[in-house]
Amino acid sequence: MIEVTKINGVKILVNPDLIELVEETPDTVLTLTTGRKIIVKESRQEVKNLVKSYRKDIFAD
Repeated sequence: MIEVTKINGVKILVNPDLIELVEETPDTVLTLTTGRKIIVKESRQEVKNLVKSYRKDIFAD
């Protein structure tokens, strides 16, 4: 799971395997495979780095 911050300041954990699309419009919107959309404070690049780091940790074990 990756930790992101919703636009209202609440931190949540998201399963990165469910992220289908990341858009900056200018807010960063995560669209999940379930169709749910989440607006987060992190930039598109920050989300990308979190997912990359998560995958490195998973495959390192």
